[in-house]
This record gives sequence, C-alpha cells and structure tokens, in this order.
Amino acid sequence: MSDDKKISHLNEEGRAKMVDVSKKSITTREGVARALVKMKPETLRKIKSGTVKKGDVLAVSQVAGIMATKKTSEIIPMCHPLQITGVDIKFGFRDKEGIVEIESTVKTVDRTGVEMEALVAVSACALTIYDMCKSIDRAMTIESIQLMRKSGGKSGEFKRE
Repeated sequence: MSDDKKISHLNEEGRAKMVDVSKKSITTREGVARALVKMKPETLRKIKSGTVKKGDVLAVSQVAGIMATKKTSEIIPMCHPLQITGVDIKFGFRDKEGIVEIESTVKTVDRTGVEMEALVAVSACALTIYDMCKSIDRAMTIESIQLMRKSGGKSGEFKRE
C-alpha cells in the first residue's frame, strides 16, 4: 500500500496504533463543536430560571465540558495528550422547541488538532444536562453532536455548511 493510501491508525500488521506526530509542525489549532439537548419546554424553563433541584445546570455542565476536554486522551484511545490553551463553552436556547444548543471552542498550539476535544466537551455538557434534569424529564434526547469547524495544521480549514 502506498504511503498516501495507508490508513494512519493501523500498523503493518493491520493493528491499531497511535499516529506518530513528532514530525508535524506546531501550529495554532482550533476546534468548534455543537450538540443539541431536546427536552420539554418546561424543563428548559426550569434550567433557565435556576429551579432545578440539583442546582445550576448550565454552570455544572460548563465545568463538566471543560474538565472533559482535558481528559479526552484518557477516554478516546488514539487521541494524543495535548496542551490545551483555551476552552469556551456557550449555550443557546430555542425556548418553544425546548432545545439547549451547546457550543465548545477548544484551542491549542500543538502538532495535532483539537476536534475530538471539542466533541468530547459538548458531549460531556449534554450528558451533564441530562443527568441533572433526568428526574423531571427522562425523555430528553442528545442530538447532532458534530464538528462545526476546525483550523490549523496541514489539512487547514473545515467549516460545516
């Protein structure tokens, strides 16, 4: 198999390996991801008004997302430990639909990107919202976890249409 057709996460025996990034350039990299948590509009009202019995749902979710970002390489087997230089978590609301939009922006100056870190961040935020609100709304769903954009590195820019 030629080098350009080789799957980077497999060794010559066809077994999983962590890619060697030692020859890659250190560049500024950014990843932005999004997730949606759908719930009853009444559940969203309780989150926004701070009346969920477990506490401030969004504050706890935000901290969970930041913590998860830093632990990504511990839970995703082929991810490299990275020096994260910044994490920002933002929430948006679609009140009538009962939707919380979660967006994470993760930054680093390193040899590999932070797309997985951004995706793990929104996943942890969404799961935390579910955990804190499940006693009042077990029908919540977590949807549309996706990379919105990334920058830096050899592959350059990606932006979801």
